[in-house]
Amino acid sequence: MERQQYQIKNKLKINLMKRIILLFSILISINMFSQENSESEVLPYYQIPDYPETYTAGTVAARMVDGLGFRYYWATENLREEDLEYRPNDEARSTVETIDHLYGLSKVIVNSTLQKPNIRTEEPEMTFAEKRKKTLDNIKTAADILRESNDITEYKVIFQRDEQSSEYPFWNNINGPIADALWHCGQVVLLRRSSGNPFNSKASVFQGKLRE
Repeated sequence: MERQQYQIKNKLKINLMKRIILLFSILISINMFSQENSESEVLPYYQIPDYPETYTAGTVAARMVDGLGFRYYWATENLREEDLEYRPNDEARSTVETIDHLYGLSKVIVNSTLQKPNIRTEEPEMTFAEKRKKTLDNIKTAADILRESNDITEYKVIFQRDEQSSEYPFWNNINGPIADALWHCGQVVLLRRSSGNPFNSKASVFQGKLRE
């Protein structure tokens, strides 16, 4: 009888432990899921926005910028400290230096759509996460303005230094900072692969979303 009671108690303990482990696993999964969803809600371009019904100069330009946003989001997603510091050789830019350059390009792109000149100013130090968010926000702001625009010729690229300024048409924005930023997103993807943290293979740049 005692042995039978011992076996029952032991079985109950095992079942209880299994339930505790299962519950713990579920809580971890929920936490990870909520963190991922939280980031996707805060940061734009987890997936590309729906395309417009009509083709205009503004909607086409916006779609190009949206494509940049999606590529940037996944090129910079889950980068580790060792990824950020990685550089292929002494003369090449590190990953974080490339991301700094991308941030600068995003400012030129958004300033054009805000019709503001680009003026060199000292900025406070930012963490990688802060810089990533600002870059994505700049890209999203520019795309949203272009999407609603009936005349993109008004979005000139203006560089101002002291009393001197130079002005370029939106054409230069396309072949300059927008195309350049796409180029450098590809570099970040290559650099992170070299540092052992490849780009998420489920991120489809053709569909603009994660594959199932």
